[in-house]
Amino acid sequence: MKTRAITGFFFVIVMLSSVLTGQYVFDVFYFLLGSFCLWEFYGLLKSASIKPNITTALLNGAFIYVIFVLIAYDDDARKLILLLPVTLSFIAIQELFKKTDAPFTNISYTFFGLLFTIIPFSFFHALGYLNGSFNPHLPLAFLLMLWGNDTGAYLVGSKFGRTKLFERHSPKKTWEGFIGGVLITVGIAFIVNHYFTEQPLQNLIWMAMIISVFGTIGDLIESMLKRSLKVKDSGGILPGHGGLLDRFDGLLLAAPIVYAYLYFVTNF
Repeated sequence: MKTRAITGFFFVIVMLSSVLTGQYVFDVFYFLLGSFCLWEFYGLLKSASIKPNITTALLNGAFIYVIFVLIAYDDDARKLILLLPVTLSFIAIQELFKKTDAPFTNISYTFFGLLFTIIPFSFFHALGYLNGSFNPHLPLAFLLMLWGNDTGAYLVGSKFGRTKLFERHSPKKTWEGFIGGVLITVGIAFIVNHYFTEQPLQNLIWMAMIISVFGTIGDLIESMLKRSLKVKDSGGILPGHGGLLDRFDGLLLAAPIVYAYLYFVTNF
């Protein structure tokens, strides 16, 4: 418990610093974080004898993230998206030259790794530039709500949890904990609105609801992945907490959906 608490403390400090120390640190930090999560994801597959095209995937992941960064600085960079079918095709082409029993399994997991890690972190990065120039308020609000949801679900679920939420994939999660997480996350939205006034309260409340619902689903999907691969944690880089994917599973589905919601309600 002591190791977990110490790791958690420094984890929060690092995450807050990544958002509050300026746009260039923000750009680079989430590129590295997304890349490490992708690497960790592919590392999980070794136990299942799956052989993803790691080098090609990492290069494509870097290219995808860089496109998002460049779009944040110059909207004309959207044209680079047209190059993605070319670069991504090398994942399948490379498999032609490998002697494997299940080439399409390797290809599928390689693509899923990009979809599961790099794309969410790219959208989380885009939250910082939603209004055209860098503003740390939305990414910071997202992290606070995500942590609030996890903490609320854990505390309320531990105290009052009786009804299993999705026992087949996560035996400890309960509906009572889920509701507690939602209520605390919405409460954080009210607090955030007092300090960050760029978004109206109703947008922040919807943002909180999306994070609670899809953050929980992301957690369940990562649990399903680990159970299918018969592993306990995604890695051991965070003592007492497991791997990076274990810490960011709630972000993986929620970040793109939060960005899409805020983008459409802001621009239409």
